[in-house]
Amino acid sequence: MDRQTRPETMRENDVIDLLLRQHSFIRDLFDEVDRCRGEERKEAFSRLVRLLAVHETAEEEIVHPYARRKLVGGDAIVDSRLQEEEEAKEMLSRLDDMDVMTPQFTQELERLRAAVFAHAAAEERYEFAELKAATSEAERRAMAVGVKAAEAMAPTHPHPGGPESATGNILLGPPLAMMDRARDVIRKAMGKSESGEG
Repeated sequence: MDRQTRPETMRENDVIDLLLRQHSFIRDLFDEVDRCRGEERKEAFSRLVRLLAVHETAEEEIVHPYARRKLVGGDAIVDSRLQEEEEAKEMLSRLDDMDVMTPQFTQELERLRAAVFAHAAAEERYEFAELKAATSEAERRAMAVGVKAAEAMAPTHPHPGGPESATGNILLGPPLAMMDRARDVIRKAMGKSESGEG
C-alpha cells in the first residue's frame, strides 16, 4: 500500500493526474513538517523541498510550454504561474537557510504554504483543466514520461534503512541547484522514447 503513495511508483500515465497527485503529496508534506520536531522536521522539510523542486521544474519544462501553445490566452496564464513560482522559490531559498526549530522558520513556512496552495489552486483551475481539454490522451502520456523520471528523484516518504538511495542523492543542496538537476533529468527523459525507464 505504501508503495502506491510514492510518486516514483505511481501508476498514473496522464501528466495532469500525476501533477494533481503531487499537489496532494505537497499538502501532506507541509502538514508533516508542521507536526515534526528536531531531526524529523529537518528530514520532512528536505523531502518537501525536493518534491517542490521536481514539481515546479516539471511544470516549467513540460506543462507550461504546452499550455502556451495549446490554450487560449496561454501566455498570460503561464506568465502568472511563473511569477507565483518565482516568489515561492525565493521563500524556499530563505527557508533553506533557517534553523527549522525557530519561530521565524514556522512563520516563513506558513507564508510559503499559503503561496504554494494558492498557486496550486490557480494551476488546477486555469491551467490543468484547460490543458486536459485541449490535449489528447497520447500527448498527456508523453508529457508524463518526464514528470515520472523527475519524481523518482524526490521520494515523498523516507526510505527504510537510513540514507537515501544514490538516485535520491542527486537532489541534495540548495533548492535552486536541485531544480537545475531535476531540469537535466527531465530533459534527458523527454529526449528518450516512451520505452525508456521513465
